[in-house]
Amino acid sequence: MQLTSYTDYSLRVLIFLGSQPEGTISNINEISRAYGVSTHHLGKIVHHLGKLGLLQTIRGRNGGIRLALSPEKINIGWVVRQTEDNVNFVECFNADANQCIISPACRLKHVLNQALTAFLEVLDSYTLADLLKNQDELKRLFDQGKRC
Repeated sequence: MQLTSYTDYSLRVLIFLGSQPEGTISNINEISRAYGVSTHHLGKIVHHLGKLGLLQTIRGRNGGIRLALSPEKINIGWVVRQTEDNVNFVECFNADANQCIISPACRLKHVLNQALTAFLEVLDSYTLADLLKNQDELKRLFDQGKRC
């Protein structure tokens, strides 16, 4: 399964914000520079993550964004489910759109469903805190990116 860039960047935003000292307010421009990603694209992602309750947005001159929850409370599997439009591997996973003629007898869909379930179960076993265990190294890399 390949995650969309939207999900990839959503996770990267969370990693960036989680690597900052607790309570630090960051902004989209900082994250954009760190990853070399469009601020416009990140703006949509930040808005969505805010609506999901993962980010707190602070308005005003000194405003910005920060995590709304502790990294231990942000489950990676849940984030992926919320940011992926479609976690279906194949069309037969969607009963309304399935046009495959062998679907009633197909064993492949069961194998793929088992694989998808295992994939999501692994993601469910991790939180943002798990991805930040090398926080010092991440911070160093982000700081290097700021100098470019």
